[in-house]
Amino acid sequence: MISAIGLMSGTALDGVDAAWIDSDGERVSGFGPALTQPYPADLREDLRALVHDPDRAEQDGLEALEARLTDCNAAAVTELMAKIGRRPDLVGFHGQTVLHRPARGFTRQLGDGVRLARSLGLPVVNRFRHADLAAGGQGAPLVPIFHAALAKDLPQPLVVLNLGGVGNLTYLNGDRVLAFDTGPGNALIDDWISRHTNQTWDAEGRIAARGAVDPTALARLLDHPYFAAPPPKSLDRNGWAIDAVAGLSPEDGAATLTEFTAQSLAAALPHLPTWPTRWLVTGGGRHNRHLMARIAAAVGAPAVPVETLGWDGDALEAQAFGFLAIRSVQGKILSLPGTTGCRYPVSGGELHRPNP
Repeated sequence: MISAIGLMSGTALDGVDAAWIDSDGERVSGFGPALTQPYPADLREDLRALVHDPDRAEQDGLEALEARLTDCNAAAVTELMAKIGRRPDLVGFHGQTVLHRPARGFTRQLGDGVRLARSLGLPVVNRFRHADLAAGGQGAPLVPIFHAALAKDLPQPLVVLNLGGVGNLTYLNGDRVLAFDTGPGNALIDDWISRHTNQTWDAEGRIAARGAVDPTALARLLDHPYFAAPPPKSLDRNGWAIDAVAGLSPEDGAATLTEFTAQSLAAALPHLPTWPTRWLVTGGGRHNRHLMARIAAAVGAPAVPVETLGWDGDALEAQAFGFLAIRSVQGKILSLPGTTGCRYPVSGGELHRPNP
């Protein structure tokens, strides 16, 4: 059995999630504590500016920013180890995605694996996506292998839906694993709320619930070739802009963008082999009650937080990268043709030891 701490920094750009996991690389034998290390305000703003400047995100010269981000991840691991009272066998370090262009075979996650390994005195696995891209895959999503391990004994077919900045789903039915990015998750809603209120997200969807959906703006948002494109497929956070709702009130804009996320999931249904009996929702979007209700209505099936199964939706992606790190050092598969479009099943990740 191998113990790992997984680290995940999502497209919400709010901080680092760290979670302990024990696994043999096939099944999960135990979960430990998890925590979130918020980004300092200046780091968050610098990352946000970089994400919205793709030309700069593709260039060199980001070493100082990468070092700051890596040190924030190191602090999260150190705090979690102190909380648990022991050290893991290794660390799975996703880093912060600042640009993802799978059509060009390019992805960039800021995070220095060598620096983190030396800082912690622990082996670190990072660069999880690059081997998949080299094999013709989208480089995302990578969590389906973990979802499949967790859901082996559950009634199927089902969908595990991650609602971060971007939405992505894993369809599971026996040995069939299919995954793809569905469209916007929380990113557009968060951007709209930040721009038009003194809040950074729509807590429980209260602002959207007070608004009315603008059908013209919604139709414009949904009129995008991505939804008809067959999977596997993946997105950058900035795949859509909020221009379509410009001029709406804060409430109506939030309502329209929330409905857009829900309807993007309805648009995913024709790409699934069979109708899922339920949607298990993880990621920050599951806290948005109005969004969850709209999703259930849009997909015609129950949409419930993963906590109903005893899973931790706040830690799930971090746990996944701990699990993937374990599989990486074992040489096991991290992605499949049905999850990323790679030409063949692919392992991946790069191992950095503290004393090379």
